[in-house]
Amino acid sequence: MTDAPDVRPGRLAPGAYDQAFADLHDPFDGHEARVAAERCLFCHDAPCVTACPTSIDIPLFIRQIATGNPLGSARTILDSNIVGGMSARVCPTETLCEEACVRMHEGKPVEIGRLQRYATDALMASGRQPYRAGAPTGKRVAVVGAGPAGLSCAHKLATLGHAVTLFDAKDKGGGLNEYGIAAYKTVDGFAQAEVDFILGVGNIALKTGVRLGRDVTLAALRADFDAVFLGLGLDATNALGVDGEAVSGVEDAVGFIARLRQAADLSSLPVGRRVVVIGGGMTAVDAAVQAKRLGAEEVTICYRRGAEQMGASLYERELAQTSGVLIRHRVRPHRLIVEGGAVRAVELMRTADAGGKLVDTGETVVVPCDQLFKAIGQVFVPTDLDGAGGLLELSGGRIAVDEDRKTSLPDVWAGGDCAAGGRDLTVVAVEDGKRAAVAIDRALRPAVAAAAE
Repeated sequence: MTDAPDVRPGRLAPGAYDQAFADLHDPFDGHEARVAAERCLFCHDAPCVTACPTSIDIPLFIRQIATGNPLGSARTILDSNIVGGMSARVCPTETLCEEACVRMHEGKPVEIGRLQRYATDALMASGRQPYRAGAPTGKRVAVVGAGPAGLSCAHKLATLGHAVTLFDAKDKGGGLNEYGIAAYKTVDGFAQAEVDFILGVGNIALKTGVRLGRDVTLAALRADFDAVFLGLGLDATNALGVDGEAVSGVEDAVGFIARLRQAADLSSLPVGRRVVVIGGGMTAVDAAVQAKRLGAEEVTICYRRGAEQMGASLYERELAQTSGVLIRHRVRPHRLIVEGGAVRAVELMRTADAGGKLVDTGETVVVPCDQLFKAIGQVFVPTDLDGAGGLLELSGGRIAVDEDRKTSLPDVWAGGDCAAGGRDLTVVAVEDGKRAAVAIDRALRPAVAAAAE
């Protein structure tokens, strides 16, 4: 909040912002990529493929790089994961494919993520569009949500010949890839470039600024289209659970990251001198590191459990610590200390594990802060799901789906973070969208065949 004491813009020198928010990883050049690719053993029964939620043929795409065919490599990647460029930047490869790499016994896996970026960047730079819309089927599908799940679903449906209308509540497509990822992970407008590439297949109409329940209803979509896919994401943040959190200086980390991602001038973004982030996942790390890079003097992540239970990977935690962020474990918010309507400190209760249950120890510690970000998880708000003929069933607070991502309504599918059983990862959302598209196509094909007779 800009009216909180000590929360102000311009903490860095004018030229320092570009350096602070430069690309986190320098991309490979051609020689570096060939050298990195040659470390791959091209395993026949590759554990890295099993670990990849989208089942990319990793040995094949790396072999293609090693033999000087990056464009063919990119096609191998994108056939399985059309959001492969962003996935290469944001996917926690250190806990998925790279952790499974047989080279881990040497202490250093093949750099699969950077190799994937090299290949997909080469294709994007070439200006080529290897995909085209399939022969028209005459069927129309509505996809709600232009995040990874929705984009994946829409692209696959278009290649199968169905006309897709893609709706999104925000002004731009991309979902969390556009609004929720640390700026230093995806520079130079790559998220929008990838959206444009995906839409370039044809037969997809993107309509932004359209919110389900406000501008269009599920019932209307079911009446107007042959099938509907919901990739709604998560649209609310958990509360701290303490009194008086609606004060100046306390805000959602997701909103902070979104504002930073959309800012034309980073020096205009206000940041506190002493910042506290509550949470232990990727969003907490992204918020904390970016606050530090905006010029905050002290940034502290506070997590209620131990380091081994944090949602952020070891790599992300080390990134935070090497950026100057302090991580406190086994503390939870107990009370906000407020002066003049603004947060001035947070009193934390120390916690302990008692038979697997988190308990308070009774000991507290006070951490001064003038800005506090909530990064304790997002939740799905199950509104506007009346499909005129039944309300979508929920499971665990999210939309219940089967293995094909089909919901309780006969012509509605769902995937990504809004669907039950998801893992809140870009690559999982992409796989959901792709799987749903195949199921939608299978459901529509009998009617297409009948119309052709």
